[in-house]
Amino acid sequence: MEHWCSPGPAVSPYKPLSEGLDMEDLPPRTVVTVEQPPLSPPPRDHLAWSLCTALYSNICCVGFLALVFSIKSRDRKVLGDFKGALSYSSTSKYLNITALVLNILFIIIVIIVLVTTGIMAGVHYQQENQPYLGPS
Repeated sequence: MEHWCSPGPAVSPYKPLSEGLDMEDLPPRTVVTVEQPPLSPPPRDHLAWSLCTALYSNICCVGFLALVFSIKSRDRKVLGDFKGALSYSSTSKYLNITALVLNILFIIIVIIVLVTTGIMAGVHYQQENQPYLGPS
């Protein structure tokens, strides 16, 4: 009597070739390959862009917010949640674009202010050194 834990007789999944049969006499085998659909690349997290925005043009803390959303996007990507990563990534991208536009507007305003104060200072200097005497 065999014990229920004993492995029993070894069963091979392969059958040995019968005598007189050669491998060339066997029919060819059919191989079916199943192709996986191409995986989409993981979403970009815009971390480098957000880091530069936070360090160099952090107007109204928009750059810092972009950095926070970039880090959240990277965390979601590491966890395999590509849908959540894509959402955080797009928010980070739009915050970076907003910070860039605000920074450009700020630079334009500063240039305008500097030019107008320079023109006004030049006019004031000219009026002090060459007063208008009226018609001659």
